[in-house]
Amino acid sequence: MMKILFVAGSNHPSATSTNLSLYLERLARAQGFDTSFCNLHAEPLPFYSPQGIGAEEANVRAFKRQLQEADAIVLASPEYHGSISGVLKNALDFASQDDFRGKPVLSVSSAGGAVGVSSLQQLQAIVRNLHGINAPEWLSIGSAQRRPFEKASHGDYEVESSIEDRIHRVLGSFLTLARALGSHKTHA
Repeated sequence: MMKILFVAGSNHPSATSTNLSLYLERLARAQGFDTSFCNLHAEPLPFYSPQGIGAEEANVRAFKRQLQEADAIVLASPEYHGSISGVLKNALDFASQDDFRGKPVLSVSSAGGAVGVSSLQQLQAIVRNLHGINAPEWLSIGSAQRRPFEKASHGDYEVESSIEDRIHRVLGSFLTLARALGSHKTHA
């Protein structure tokens, strides 16, 4: 069974980007995918150091293991000042090309204002440098689109139909890519 890792890259306990990630994970599970979830708020990583300081900490080892075991990855971040969160950037600095090479990656953001395109572009640049395969679509919610995901509970979200349609379309496109690349790996 194909395994998808969802990485919630916020340092806020009930971030809309985290809640959106949990919603996407639930949708993927409902379609038969094996999922895992890394919440960087609940499982913080030390500051990255090129000298390897902190690389042996339990949360870093767990994060690296989740990346290595994943067949596909979803990276979610709030957009802060036109960029991804420092928490997610720090986590990705611990990653290597071996963790991402040939894996499909979906970039997701939540912005307080309009949708967060700058953060998505930066995520895709990082994924390219890690030799991952960027999904052709990305997902960003902004302004009023975030309201359903502002709830602290992770139950049912009452999502406006146009947003729901986009979420399903983007996730569906990503899952199709993941399946195609997964079947290619098993036949290679």
